[in-house]
Amino acid sequence: MEHKNTWETYSAKQMKEVDAFAREYMDFLDNGKTERECIDLIVNAIEDAGYQELETLIRSGRKLKTGDKVYSVWMNKSVAMFRIGRKKMTEGINILGAHIDSPRLDIKQNPLYEDGGFAYLDTHYYGGVKKYQWVTIPLAIHGVVVKKDGTTVEINVGENEDDPVFFVSDLLIHLAQEQMEKKANKVIEGEALDIIIGNKPLVIEKRGRGAEKKEDEDGKGAGKEAVKNGILDILKKSYDIEEEDFISAELEVVPAGKAREAGFDRSMILAYGQDDRVCAFSSLKAMLETGTTDRTACCILVDKEEIGSVGATGMQSKFFENAVAEVMNLTGEYSELNVRRCLSRSCMLSSDVSSAFDPTYASSFDKKNVAYLGCGMVFNKFTGSRGKSGSNDANAEYLGHIRAIFEKEKVNFQTAELGKVDLGGGGTIAYILALYGMNVIDSGVAVLNMHAPWEATSKADVYETKRGYTAFLKHADL
Repeated sequence: MEHKNTWETYSAKQMKEVDAFAREYMDFLDNGKTERECIDLIVNAIEDAGYQELETLIRSGRKLKTGDKVYSVWMNKSVAMFRIGRKKMTEGINILGAHIDSPRLDIKQNPLYEDGGFAYLDTHYYGGVKKYQWVTIPLAIHGVVVKKDGTTVEINVGENEDDPVFFVSDLLIHLAQEQMEKKANKVIEGEALDIIIGNKPLVIEKRGRGAEKKEDEDGKGAGKEAVKNGILDILKKSYDIEEEDFISAELEVVPAGKAREAGFDRSMILAYGQDDRVCAFSSLKAMLETGTTDRTACCILVDKEEIGSVGATGMQSKFFENAVAEVMNLTGEYSELNVRRCLSRSCMLSSDVSSAFDPTYASSFDKKNVAYLGCGMVFNKFTGSRGKSGSNDANAEYLGHIRAIFEKEKVNFQTAELGKVDLGGGGTIAYILALYGMNVIDSGVAVLNMHAPWEATSKADVYETKRGYTAFLKHADL
């Protein structure tokens, strides 16, 4: 089948809508580089749209009715949103599910050290990364430090023009003969991804001749680890945190800089974290633009997908199931059996990205079954690796239902696999929701440079995916 370029289908009015939506999306990327930051942005947006916090409703005992909007946040890293439909929830709900975590470098709990006149922070990479891509680029630090008294200090350094940035060093080419002989996964080892954060010793004011000796006697000289002590002095003055406070910190190292339009034609977006914040943002906007529907509309945006959807904030936790149970209790439908009926009769789009065809590496793709940038929203009937290992494989009936909806709403879409059969693969949260027996299929945006510090998407694909998610919320009912 021929892939039709989506740009060719747009009117002048739609072209303006595409650009306007891209600007909103780029702003979201700039201000949401961690899960916590994303949750803050999302909660602000949905509360402005009239969503009410589930816990508040539970405490008040207020019941939910058709048209009501409710949300629940878990540990500041995952959120579930519901807009109550006209039908009972036991007949099933329509779910959009994406993740808001992205590959990065995490700061360890005992990270600060000095070596060779440099102060470093020790890191542990998170998710699937090509480690060599993270050296010599400007990096920013985002996150929180929780002190013993419970005070939370927010950190965001490296994004403003006046901020310093950080970096991982690499060996100069003149001395890299042995390094260049290594395999790509060994060129930069995980333990070598420590970021340089300073080079200036703690400065002690001089007090005339003989002062150095006196300072040493008083213990006031710079002494050993002077550069590290200089960093600690800055952290104390700027944030009132001590070295021990790293123990209870969550600090993420991400590429510094804003999302940018790419290409002379400005048709693409180049930015960090588009896997999978592109689908998260599109899902969020679809929820906000969709009015009251027959089936309850739901959007879940979760953490930890890049490391297997584990932990209390990952999709494998009971967070979502518990939220559904609480919402059903407020609609007067709750029973353990009804929750099971609701989930088994639901429809879901596992909103995650797919690999875009890259002509430079054409041998890695099956050209007949790959997503092309600019050709619309992508459906992956299955993901997994090699023999579909670890995948959710959607039913043909469900695909037929989705096709009918999209053709009715004139949504441009394409179907794809991640790459050639025996080259590898990947997974999403689809199989986890499928455990309830509901219909699930992977869908989202094609991404070039996936999991690299800077990923590329097509503005048209992002816009079309939002349109597809909106059509799904309105019409899915299988």
